[in-house]
Amino acid sequence: MTITDKDRQLLTILGENARISTSTLARKLGLSRTTVQTRIERLERDGVIVGYGIRLSDQFESSLVKAHVLITLAAKALGRVTEELGDIDEVRALHSVSGSFDLIAVVAAASVAELDAIVDRIGDIPGVEKTLSSIILSTKIQR
Repeated sequence: MTITDKDRQLLTILGENARISTSTLARKLGLSRTTVQTRIERLERDGVIVGYGIRLSDQFESSLVKAHVLITLAAKALGRVTEELGDIDEVRALHSVSGSFDLIAVVAAASVAELDAIVDRIGDIPGVEKTLSSIILSTKIQR
């Protein structure tokens, strides 16, 4: 799969606003509308674009309490724990990491009490041996 500079520019623009019209994309990229549509279809077909989502407003995001939850697992528990964490809507991201912890979950909740309940729920998953949470006070850089 070959990704051109125009494809990268297209992906950047779609990352900022996935609802932008094909005509506006074409103007921004200096391409025809048909060419842009063909590129999008190719990127989807090749699995580069696998879906479209929403970006929440800074005001809404700042109202949430977010934390990194570091998780230590029992041997051979990764698959089961990952599946159960995937069922928790407040788990925004899950990273497998090296070091003394096995996973880092990024969790977002409406309140500290709700965050506490989610961390307890994570700790109760069979195969989770230990958790360590760090509440995110502010975000200095987000791209």
